[in-house]
Amino acid sequence: MEILKGIKPVFILISIAALLVAIWAGWIRLGWPFPYAHPTLPLVHGPLMISAFLGTLISLERAVAINKLWMYLAPLLSGLAALALLFGIDNGLIVPFLFSLSSIILVLMFIQIIRQHPAIHTIIMGLGSLAWMIGNLLWLYSWPFPQLVLWWVAFLVLTIAGERLELNRILKHPKPVFYAFDFIIVLYLVGLSLSAILLLLGTRINSLAMLFLAIWLFLFDIARKTIRLSELPRYIAFCLITGYIWLGTGGILGVIYGGYSAGLYYDAFLHAIFVGYVISMIFGHGPIIFPSILGVSIEYSKILYIPLILLHISLVLRISGDLLLISQLRLVGGLLNGVAIVLFLIIMAGKIVRSRRKLATGVS
Repeated sequence: MEILKGIKPVFILISIAALLVAIWAGWIRLGWPFPYAHPTLPLVHGPLMISAFLGTLISLERAVAINKLWMYLAPLLSGLAALALLFGIDNGLIVPFLFSLSSIILVLMFIQIIRQHPAIHTIIMGLGSLAWMIGNLLWLYSWPFPQLVLWWVAFLVLTIAGERLELNRILKHPKPVFYAFDFIIVLYLVGLSLSAILLLLGTRINSLAMLFLAIWLFLFDIARKTIRLSELPRYIAFCLITGYIWLGTGGILGVIYGGYSAGLYYDAFLHAIFVGYVISMIFGHGPIIFPSILGVSIEYSKILYIPLILLHISLVLRISGDLLLISQLRLVGGLLNGVAIVLFLIIMAGKIVRSRRKLATGVS
């Protein structure tokens, strides 16, 4: 297993490269006249962000946690697919095939996890991996993106929901509170399943469940307590709570505009979830996840709030531009979305390098 110590940073670098290129592709899709290496790049903004970046990172995190050699096939395959996207090497089958294989292995991982730790939260996270697999298989079989992207959304929503449920078990909420959570997840899955045949109805039910989930998390998540603490716990809580607000916003937009398959309302719906909710979660958990994968520790500093606040302000601008049909507002907001993410990565990279130097020199 020694070889894995050198491979893990490679997987992270591939996923970060996918994120950076996804941001660039997103700017081009918005309308910024930036150059790009191959003509398909603007079309793969979504796959780069969801499967190449998040799929690789999440599967790597699971593989590191369990630390069995075969499980590293998941980030390896998604990493190879990411590289194919980055270099424009795809005939329409290679990339979705590799991502499908990667997600199948992630599902197998969760089957083992659920066998060892049978609990609602592990089942929900396992359903998230299953949703990623279904989305990738639908992509492989050339389903329309507006239908398959809901499965990719479910991958992230369910994965995060399962993780939050696991952490909130320690609060000992009354049983009806957890029953409400279970009902919300069932409603979400019903809407997701319906979306395959009735896109409008399925999206609206699915979105209503996201709104309910956001309300539940806002009211009962442990972040309501940890935001009263200081330093890193307060910063993480701030990321989580603001992320829940964006999840609820995405839910409202989906209920109102569900079924749109393109255009500004569709953009607002997806980016409220992917940028507002998911990226907020990454900003919050990044100071924990990256060090745990790389085997280092990082120091907290208030500078972490700068990209987080910029992210939220820029997303308000972008979604306002979408809803008010003001293209310049949308352009500027979208550009600053990416700047906020890049700034966060630079800060994290600096902290990790500084931590490694301290380890190498023996400075405490």
